[in-house]
Amino acid sequence: MSPPALTCASQPALDKIWPRDSLKQHIATIQRRQTALKGVDAPTYVQRVPIVPGKEPVEDYDGNYVFADIKESHTSRAMISRYYKDMMDASVSDVVVIGAGSAGLTCAYKLAKSRPDLRITILEAGVAPGGGAWLGGQLQSAMVIRKPAHNLLVELDVPFDDEGAYVVVKHAALFTSTILSKLLAMPNVKLFNATCVEDLIIKKDPTGTQRVNGVVTNYTLVSMAHGLQSCMDPQTITAPIICSFAGHDGPFGAFTVKRLASAGLLNLGDMNPLNMNESEGLIVNNTREVFPGVVVGGMELSELDGHPRMGASFGGMLASGTKAAVEAARAYDRLEIDEGEVVSVRQ
Repeated sequence: MSPPALTCASQPALDKIWPRDSLKQHIATIQRRQTALKGVDAPTYVQRVPIVPGKEPVEDYDGNYVFADIKESHTSRAMISRYYKDMMDASVSDVVVIGAGSAGLTCAYKLAKSRPDLRITILEAGVAPGGGAWLGGQLQSAMVIRKPAHNLLVELDVPFDDEGAYVVVKHAALFTSTILSKLLAMPNVKLFNATCVEDLIIKKDPTGTQRVNGVVTNYTLVSMAHGLQSCMDPQTITAPIICSFAGHDGPFGAFTVKRLASAGLLNLGDMNPLNMNESEGLIVNNTREVFPGVVVGGMELSELDGHPRMGASFGGMLASGTKAAVEAARAYDRLEIDEGEVVSVRQ
């Protein structure tokens, strides 16, 4: 449905500064763009800092390197304006991906690439995204991926050694840095590092079905320090679909399925001991919408279903992320949505 036309006084002088009315800015943006993302989509605060005459930048590595002069406030404003614009835009998202490990990054990449109309927000509790995918097993470098999950490497143009039934990337960081760089360049994606999910937003949809309709977020360090302060309230992100890849280890491991279980909405299994050949296929084939509005994959799924651990083989993670992207798109397309909230469900 096309948004209603707006009439408002032209304010060209305000076009480059923080919007007074972000909703009007959003509607105007939708009217201007052929394919518009949902959400606020507020313009970025722009500052123009001229180069000081006589202090032109010089790239000379013989002792005469000169930087352009700026003020500390220029740096602060450049970061702050973009970060809080991103928060405004992401406050209503189409899909939230919890966990930026190998499965979560793959899900976000596949979904963002195939559905540029969807606004995708990624939340990673750690400062550095990538989860355990910066290394292989036991702090060793190489990444082993069983076929046919290696097809993602071909798509990303990540080199590997083909050893028959599996391939080997010489360093796991080569995969992780490549998918991150391609993913974060997409205009419909935002990653918030050092940001954790403290709770879920659960509401009844118009059919009376309990449904997850967003997440409750906080900075990870704030969340981990709740015992030191009396009140450090969180924020929220509204979204009709959540894809959770919170893993099975760490302080926020398997968060989503554990929270649903503690609310009496799911029954948890217990991750079984390692069996690589059995585990990877089970994880991929059972990646699904486990509760209305929640798609779960990766090793978080093993905590729900009781699948075995898979060890230091990453094929299951990549293929589970790909399957989750398919499931998320299907789930999203069954919904009628207004401002991130489900208003009806197509049968």
